[in-house]
Amino acid sequence: MDDIAAHTESPLTDKATSAAHIAVDSLSSKAATAEQSIRHSASSSAESLTEKQKIARGKLSEYTGKTRQLAAENPLATAGIAFAAGMLVTALFRSSK
Repeated sequence: MDDIAAHTESPLTDKATSAAHIAVDSLSSKAATAEQSIRHSASSSAESLTEKQKIARGKLSEYTGKTRQLAAENPLATAGIAFAAGMLVTALFRSSK
């Protein structure tokens, strides 16, 4: 046991221990900074995504309203477009078989 105590009190061990503590403290500081940066980026990305979702929902609602208005104003054209779309889908399904 005295042998172990003698080794831990040597100047070389003290220097190595001190250097290791400095390195660990430096690494810890850099890791904390990196973690903070990543958390900030993730938060900004989430806020940006939420804002873009709101914009997309607004546009979808706007276009849905415009489409319904157009269909109400032009029922014959709407029926013709629906018929043509149905024929196109039917033709695509028949050609894929």
